[in-house]
Amino acid sequence: MKTDVEELSPTRVRLSVEVSFEELKPSLDKAYKEVAQQARIPGFRPGKVPPRVIDMRIGRGAVLSEAVNDALPEFYSKAVQEADVFALGQPDVEITQLDDGKELTFTAEVEVRPKFELPDLSTLSVTVDNAEVTDEDVDEYLNNLRERFASLKTAQRPAEDGDFATIDLSASVDGELVEDAQATSQSYQLGGGTMLDGLDDALTGLSAGDTTTFKSELAGGAAEGQEADITVTVQAVKVKELPPLDDDFAQLASEFDTLDELREDTRKQLERVKKLQQTTQARDKAVDALVDAIDMPLPEKFTEHELHHARENIDNQLAQMQMSKEDYLTSIEKTEEEFDTDLVEQSQRSVKVSFVLDELSRTENLSVNQAELSYFVADQAQRMGVSPDYFAQQLVQNNQINVAVTEVLRGKAATIVAERVAITDEAGHPIDVKAQIESLNADVDQMLAAQAAAAQPEGDIEVSDLSVDVAGTIESADDEAELDDEAEVDEELAADEEDDELESDEEDEEDELEAEDAEA
Repeated sequence: MKTDVEELSPTRVRLSVEVSFEELKPSLDKAYKEVAQQARIPGFRPGKVPPRVIDMRIGRGAVLSEAVNDALPEFYSKAVQEADVFALGQPDVEITQLDDGKELTFTAEVEVRPKFELPDLSTLSVTVDNAEVTDEDVDEYLNNLRERFASLKTAQRPAEDGDFATIDLSASVDGELVEDAQATSQSYQLGGGTMLDGLDDALTGLSAGDTTTFKSELAGGAAEGQEADITVTVQAVKVKELPPLDDDFAQLASEFDTLDELREDTRKQLERVKKLQQTTQARDKAVDALVDAIDMPLPEKFTEHELHHARENIDNQLAQMQMSKEDYLTSIEKTEEEFDTDLVEQSQRSVKVSFVLDELSRTENLSVNQAELSYFVADQAQRMGVSPDYFAQQLVQNNQINVAVTEVLRGKAATIVAERVAITDEAGHPIDVKAQIESLNADVDQMLAAQAAAAQPEGDIEVSDLSVDVAGTIESADDEAELDDEAEVDEELAADEEDDELESDEEDEEDELEAEDAEA
């Protein structure tokens, strides 16, 4: 087979392929068998019609056409490999010549990944947020923790902003009560603005037992949108009381005995969180810097496909949220034109990022081991709320294993970018991303080991037994598919043996009929 490449544009090529008739012969033999199986010619059983009879009764051209259609995908795949191009999407194929007994020639136009050079990563630099944990950060965390253990205490004074009031509410329109706009013993925090317009102002200054009336537009129910007279009665005014920040609180809210121990552990946790956030930011910014440093044309059809996929994802998410696109646009404060423009830019950016990371994976000879693939499967399964075994089976059944491998490779490539690009924080301190990742991974491993040890029954299960064998699940699913294929092959072989037995009984009769057909 001979392949010539013509570059139509930086993102599209035309492959001109010449195939000898010898290379086409296996597909031609297969085509004769399939036509023989389908043909209904007097004197011949299905599958037993000789090629010369098929040529006379059906025509050589029909067989050639089927053979070419069967062989083209394989010839195209070989041509792409010979031409060393990264094809994207489906090609536009045209048969240019088919000489029976001589050769087949065809052309295939297809979009390709553009060629570009990766810059020296060490020449790029980005700045990320500081990861320093201050005393104020620790105090804020502990105060939020105190909020979780707060209690409400009745206050013998008028209600103020931030207080909790227990109230009765009654709404009426034109003097008639609105049945679905009545409430008793409802707890409401002043200043929350979560119920009715004007309620905060009406409650401010009222004490337990006081009643007042104000007008407001109803936000729901049968009278939604109508102005109503709202009567509100205060049953009680309560204030939030936070527990004192002392050793007793440390014992109440944690496993520590003293407040100092709680503070120290809080600082360590916040440092870990900020380091993780800083590492993630460093990786994202480093990849952005690399992509921005490369200028490349984008394949039009491939980018349109990415845009179509992005639109489908958004539509599916809105359907799950039971939200219309109009409401969504209102919530993000964008017009449909602005939204579409942003989506186009995001799709183009996504395509460019994938090209860059794929090229880096190739130049770095990156590979994916079973542990990395298993981690990816477990992580994605957790995000989707399903078991890793189920998610792995879905990957196999939907032929998405290569997609999963590609995602893992791109993640590893992004990490390499973050490790080699010069990264500093806002204070000017250099950030060693590789060291931070290793430290964070060590902390996670230590935490998981401690959790597994705490949950392990004495003398029963080893920590290693708690892992999920995702590889086994994938191999098992593959084995099931292979068994199904083998069963089909066995059935075909059994049918062929039965046909052979019948053939010996009818051989003489077929020979006579065949001779008569040939003479005719």
